[in-house]
Amino acid sequence: MNLSVGLLIALGCIFGGYVGVSLGRDGWDTDVAVNALMHLWQPWEYVIIIGASFGAMVASNKGRVLKKIGGALKKIFSPNTVSLKTNQDLLCLMFELVQKISRGGMRSVEEDIENPKASPLFMRYPSVIANDRLTSYIAEYVRMMLGGSMNLAQFENLMQQEIEVLEEELMVPSDAVHTVADGLPAFGIVAAIMGVVIALQSINQPDIGEKIAAAMVGTFLGVLLSYSMVSPIAKVMEHDAEVELRPFYAVKAILLAYLNKFPPFAAVEFGRKVLFSDQRPSYEDLEKETRDIMRNANR
Repeated sequence: MNLSVGLLIALGCIFGGYVGVSLGRDGWDTDVAVNALMHLWQPWEYVIIIGASFGAMVASNKGRVLKKIGGALKKIFSPNTVSLKTNQDLLCLMFELVQKISRGGMRSVEEDIENPKASPLFMRYPSVIANDRLTSYIAEYVRMMLGGSMNLAQFENLMQQEIEVLEEELMVPSDAVHTVADGLPAFGIVAAIMGVVIALQSINQPDIGEKIAAAMVGTFLGVLLSYSMVSPIAKVMEHDAEVELRPFYAVKAILLAYLNKFPPFAAVEFGRKVLFSDQRPSYEDLEKETRDIMRNANR
């Protein structure tokens, strides 16, 4: 939503200001305004700049990266799958998991982690099991805890390595789109130079001014697309990736805290702290939720 509103504000101010300058102090004149905007409509320059940028993106990325870019572009115009509610569900799930381990030992969660989607414990939190990678991440590392073959330092290092790999994967689409944004002004200059070459062939003609003006649209378009459209889109994709990564850090913090002998609620508090402040429940809300979980478990 913010992206759409921001783009409308940016484009409205740019084109509105351009029309305003064209009108000068004579007041509104529809013919003058339309004529000014029509000078910006140079379709072949649009083809050169947008086509060259798209071609460069296709040439510089593998097919799997292009698929990820497509998926990330779809996500930016839809609500985030990670929110305060989903993070609260994650913390409650982790509390139940470590609480169950604390009371019944590691073997008590063996069935839960072998098939999380069929586990009554996991099924109480559909927003968590909807995220296949996060669910797998939880199950795999609890399974490693069950095996007990690694020391704490090795366990932490392995969790961090997987998070780093995931971060690289999530950042690939935004990095690729940032590269496109960086190249757009250069492609705009290419289009402008080509327009100037054509204009100079008619240097003695009376319409030389119009042809030079048309050529300059290429530079304008390249810079406009880069800084007002493509860069913001890349930044939103980057922010979405960062939000998607936070739950993995929360799971890591909780499991490590529990292995360091912290009680279940204290361990979950470690996880709450690494979530973004606007996407984590308050201490009081989480405490209330965990108390309800314990009350229901004791019935």
